[in-house]
Order: sequence, then C-alpha cells, then structure tokens
Amino acid sequence: MVLLEFSMSPLTRGESVSPYVARSLDIIDRSGLAYQLTPMGTILEGEWAEVMAVVTACFEAMRTDCPRIGASIKIDYRDAPAGRLTSKLDSVKAKVGRDLKT
Repeated sequence: MVLLEFSMSPLTRGESVSPYVARSLDIIDRSGLAYQLTPMGTILEGEWAEVMAVVTACFEAMRTDCPRIGASIKIDYRDAPAGRLTSKLDSVKAKVGRDLKT
C-alpha cells in the first residue's frame, strides 16, 4: 500500500491558485481513493498504479491551460493493508497519550 503526498500548482497564474487546486481535488475525490486534504497538499492512499494515475490525471488537467507547473511528491510504500492514512496518526496519538490536532 502506498501513501503519496503531493502538491501541484501552476507557476504562472498569479498569487491565488485555488481554482486549479479545486480542479485537482475534484479529480482526487472522484477517484474513489482514500485521501486527506491538508493546507499544503493532499495525501492519497492506494496501490502504486492507482495513486500515480490520480497524480497523472491532475497533471494532465492542469497542463491544459498552465504552461508551467511545480509539483512536490513524497511516497511511503509499505507491504501492509489499507488504513495507514489514519492508523499512523492513531499510533502517534497513543504514544503521546492524548488526542492531537490533525
């Protein structure tokens, strides 16, 4: 199972890029994969081909009207069942002994 965190935005569309991010989030939400939106990116959970297909779809949608795109991608693969999107957080909270802001 893969956890993939990424952010992608146009570099030539000014200070506010939320319309482009929203377009990507629509693709992500419709993918059916588990995901978590954060202020700095989005975390996807799924098999390698599934998460990479979503990132590719976001890129293809953005490049239709953005001549320059910046992207950052982090990947954590572990031969484990799904659910790591929440289980990793639960493990840390248990060790701290209280709920944390997530």
